[in-house]
Amino acid sequence: MSGIQHAIILAAGKGTRMKELTADMPKPMLPVNGVPVLERIIINLRVAGVRKILIVTGYKAEVVERHFGDGNALGCSIQYTRQVTQDGTGRVVELGKSFVGTNPFLLVYGDILVEPATYVKLIQEFQNRERVTGIITVNLGEDVTKGGALVFDREFRLKELIEKPSPEELQQLKASPGFKPWYNAGLYAFTAELFPHIARLEKSVRGEYELTDAIRALAKETRGVFGMQIEGYWIDVRDPELLAKAQSLVR
Repeated sequence: MSGIQHAIILAAGKGTRMKELTADMPKPMLPVNGVPVLERIIINLRVAGVRKILIVTGYKAEVVERHFGDGNALGCSIQYTRQVTQDGTGRVVELGKSFVGTNPFLLVYGDILVEPATYVKLIQEFQNRERVTGIITVNLGEDVTKGGALVFDREFRLKELIEKPSPEELQQLKASPGFKPWYNAGLYAFTAELFPHIARLEKSVRGEYELTDAIRALAKETRGVFGMQIEGYWIDVRDPELLAKAQSLVR
């Protein structure tokens, strides 16, 4: 089976917690040891065999587009689309539907750094699972009330996913057999079967169209969404402290 060739990178946000650091550039373009976070992600995707990349831009979009151009200098093809309305992670992924077509794809946040081998492992996991429709990467040890909390069965098949669970929801999750506090690490592989579920999204209680709702529906319908634990470093570069952490971990 051939590897995954397509990837969508979400890089539309400003990164308000970075304060003056993002006055002139979007957060994904902040440098880590001299190389922008987004460039590191693209290089790692290329090494894993991905050759066609769509970057969803928004804030200071021209900075990203001017830096990477058509991607030829990095050995890949890069296209762009802009997120005009900030209405949630579900709708922004839908911007990549025509780019992906019927092909499987990786979905990556433009401010998350992982070991380069993580992308290779993610694609291998996707290829090796039977009747797979999605792989969602996870971590232990993060505060699940600040992100997505997940429950899996013994085969690491997704059973439940709740975005930023309330204390009551978290207590219910803890009652699940074999519960571990798995945290959504924000790196995915999907088939195009995800898009019909995105199209049917309704706004959440937070007033957004949330990707996690589409993933939950995909998992329920296909029983083909599985987890993969991140190995090595995982850095969500969301504030100056974590940006400093990245400088010491990433080479």
